[in-house]
Amino acid sequence: MKHIVIVGGGTGGIMTASRLLKEKDLKITVLEPAEYHYYQPAWTLVGANAYDFEKTKRKMSDVMPAGVEWVKEYAEKLHPESNYLETRSGKKIEYDYLVLSPGLVMDMSQIEGLAEAIDKGVVCSNYTDPKHTWEVLRNFKGGNAVFTQPTTPIKCGGAPQKIAYLAADYFRKKGIADNTNVIYATPGGVIFGVKEIKATLEKVIARYGIHFKPHYAPIKIDADKKIVTFKYVNANENQCVINEDKLGEKMQGDTTIEVPFDMLHLAPPQVAPDFIRNSDLVNAAGWMDVDIHTLQSKKYPNVFGIGDVAALPTAKTGAAIRKQVPVVVDNLKKMIASGHIGDKQYNGYSSCPLVTGYGKMVLAEFDYDSNFTPDPKLKQMLIKDSSKEHLRLWWLKKYILPRLYWNKMLKGQDV
Repeated sequence: MKHIVIVGGGTGGIMTASRLLKEKDLKITVLEPAEYHYYQPAWTLVGANAYDFEKTKRKMSDVMPAGVEWVKEYAEKLHPESNYLETRSGKKIEYDYLVLSPGLVMDMSQIEGLAEAIDKGVVCSNYTDPKHTWEVLRNFKGGNAVFTQPTTPIKCGGAPQKIAYLAADYFRKKGIADNTNVIYATPGGVIFGVKEIKATLEKVIARYGIHFKPHYAPIKIDADKKIVTFKYVNANENQCVINEDKLGEKMQGDTTIEVPFDMLHLAPPQVAPDFIRNSDLVNAAGWMDVDIHTLQSKKYPNVFGIGDVAALPTAKTGAAIRKQVPVVVDNLKKMIASGHIGDKQYNGYSSCPLVTGYGKMVLAEFDYDSNFTPDPKLKQMLIKDSSKEHLRLWWLKKYILPRLYWNKMLKGQDV
């Protein structure tokens, strides 16, 4: 009987285990220390008081597939050359095949002052405590509302701008938009990399009067003075626009900008877990080095990577995992049967439900080449063009996707 060890009880790990349990003569072990499993895509809505946080979590025991061996421990060290791993308690677990889907971790040390500021006062993040984000929004009286993200890859790359749009809409409803500057600052050069989506979001930005600041990378937060410092990361283009009168921006040197804030929302820098980064499975950037189409480790054929931990040139989302898991499961089955993987491949599909206000959303679906690839099933919801804002897409985000997640995806069913 072949033994498959899965590290991670998140979306990728649970989906993979559920699908593999349908096969005979397999022993499945899942390594996951957490007591709760969270549906994090809803945290954007929680941060805007449009979703109940308690509905985003369930006990891990309730989602863990019956029939797997659940080891409630952290992975500590990988030994892929010898086909075993060590847990934090020192337990040795041998395997025939290894699936790594541990997600990623927050690295507050990459931005000076972030660890001291996060989730306190007017500094918030839907990535760590969306309930605090709502408290900050609810108590905001006007001034600079700054939304930003780091230079590292992050899960759900669109999340930092989603909350900016919801906040801008909330400020309008509250009647304080005229006294507020909504600032979206990003290290990237465009609002979104898919042209059809980009065109819509540029109109959203214009509608709300959002100050879009490309090439701004946050490097320091002074919570006491309420100042966030950015490094302009494309200074050679000389495109840095400073508007001291309106926003209070101040240039410090050639490439550093200080921006005062009355609320600050950010996605913290994110990295692969230490046991991944300290292994020989990673690329130079510290992410698991896999074939981008088969998700097989480039160094160890019996090791696969799924989800946020993998070095894939696409967005780190649950929708991406939905397409990755069937590829990995198929490859595992073929390897067990014949010693070789099959021809099933992952094309880089990912999806970003971009909430643009209360009751409004566009759905960005794309592949490795940034082609817009809308799901034909959307026509069943009478949605002709998902690159445009639509109420039904909001319904999809708030009501339909959570149900599909809990009742089908995690149970290994095709969605």
